[in-house]
Amino acid sequence: MPLTVVDHPLVSDRVARLRSTTTASAEFRRLTAELSTFLAYEAARTLPTVAGTVRTPLDVDAPAHRLPERSPLLVPILRAGLGLLDGVLAAIPSAEVGLVGLARNEETREPEPYCLRLPAELPSTAFVLDPMLATGGSMIWTCRLLAERGVREIVALCLISAPEGVERVAAEAPDVHVVTAALDERLNDLAFIVPGLGDAGDRLYGRV
Repeated sequence: MPLTVVDHPLVSDRVARLRSTTTASAEFRRLTAELSTFLAYEAARTLPTVAGTVRTPLDVDAPAHRLPERSPLLVPILRAGLGLLDGVLAAIPSAEVGLVGLARNEETREPEPYCLRLPAELPSTAFVLDPMLATGGSMIWTCRLLAERGVREIVALCLISAPEGVERVAAEAPDVHVVTAALDERLNDLAFIVPGLGDAGDRLYGRV
């Protein structure tokens, strides 16, 4: 399974500030958007482009390579995945957006769907947005759904990942490329990433 841990001073800085208990929700949202843009640049390295030309102010046609319309499909996993959406759209404004809502069953720790909103026709590439790759259950569920509907290339964009989640994705969805800002130590007994940054959804939007 391809795994990219983005090693860059700007990424490290945002991760450090996101981890801090003193970072309030408004700042947390801003940092998450910035970091997701950085991750999108890395994830987009292999996106296909359409060759053509563009007219320059010097009245010359220059070679040009553009992203296809609607590609890639961006799929935030609700609700925390919405925190990454604006940042990725800033990098890829032509992308189409679908939604997958999954709630974790606290007894089984497995995902249970409550919302599915995807285009009738899906592009060949999708980015799945989820701040935390913990057990990997939600990511695998979503990636399998997309693969069953014809998506051939899937990239998982995550702020923080745990080794257990990465290993599970590698075992059950080996073609998925994980792009993350940090690979942490482990999961604790409650399946939270350690050292992590707490509950990303709560820190983005408050407790519900």
